[in-house]
Amino acid sequence: MEMIKFLDIQKITQQYAPEIHDAVSRVIDAGWYLLGEEVKQFEKSYAAYTGTDYCVGVANGLDALRIILRAYMEIGVMQPGDEIIVPANTYIASILAVSDSGLVPVLVEPDITTYQIDDQKIEAAITSKTKGVMIVHLYGQCAYTDKIGNLCKQYGLKLIEDNAQAHGCKFNGKKTGALGDAAGHSFYPGKNLGALGDAGAVTTNDKGLGEVVRTLANYGSSVKYRFDYQGYNSRLDELQAAVLDVKLAHLDSETTRRREVAGYYLKHIIHPDITLPVVNDWNAHVFHLFIIRSAKRDELQHYLREKGIQTLIHYPIPPHKQKAYSAWNDFSFPITEKIHAEVLSLPISAVITDEEVKTIVDAVNAFC
Repeated sequence: MEMIKFLDIQKITQQYAPEIHDAVSRVIDAGWYLLGEEVKQFEKSYAAYTGTDYCVGVANGLDALRIILRAYMEIGVMQPGDEIIVPANTYIASILAVSDSGLVPVLVEPDITTYQIDDQKIEAAITSKTKGVMIVHLYGQCAYTDKIGNLCKQYGLKLIEDNAQAHGCKFNGKKTGALGDAAGHSFYPGKNLGALGDAGAVTTNDKGLGEVVRTLANYGSSVKYRFDYQGYNSRLDELQAAVLDVKLAHLDSETTRRREVAGYYLKHIIHPDITLPVVNDWNAHVFHLFIIRSAKRDELQHYLREKGIQTLIHYPIPPHKQKAYSAWNDFSFPITEKIHAEVLSLPISAVITDEEVKTIVDAVNAFC
């Protein structure tokens, strides 16, 4: 039996193999591999795509978030010990960026229907030390709401987007990555817009912040051998930038295919033990992941594996139950814990075939 892969990255890349080979050859022949024209071009393209004024390429998505927070500290907006509100239901990188910066993550439960941070619970978490809210567009769905935006304005908080999973997602016609004060993006190979290795970016409309971000990412240096900050070595390289610029041109068409697959799943998966995602606005979801929930999750995953269908769990252990945050292990976030105990990700991508999708649906519906 040939396994239906959760995500066939090789097949995704092969779609654009001639363009990618040309881009890589161009970089090799140019003999310039860092801080060159390919990075400038991708930054320009991605800023235009997201609808932001500034884009700074960095090494990965975690660095993007870390450097945003560090930049705010350098310009005096935040200081060690200040609090940043983050969703309890997220990949741990969102929280690592906060604690690594000497800031304090304050966890807020998600909405059980959208899996995004619950905007009805944010205000109660705001204190005199709160300086920002980090929203995570988890699974490819927009986490922003007008209420969140208004709360940030009311309390003078910076709104930071973790846009690692939602390239091209929109809220009222405006793309994620342009909804807050700054946004971190990941281009890990498995993302909707994926590089051939680690890569990331920061987008913002704040010129001053963008300049500090760029300087911090380059050892804290804006002029060679002069260092304004104790910075990082976190730069997007020319090869990854060239590949990303190729793939960016195809992102919207790939998103259309992902939505077609998601639509089929939503229409045809009918099972009393399975909860499907709630989608109120198709423009506000790019389906980086197609998440279902079941109290029999582990049995379902085993059953699907036996049927030749690869699935993944995003994520099996919530951040507050991880050893890395052992001081939080006794905290109770029941909605987050329920989600992490029940979620299962079905295969979805731009290259999955209609036949494979139907096979997956039929197998899920036959589960007992």
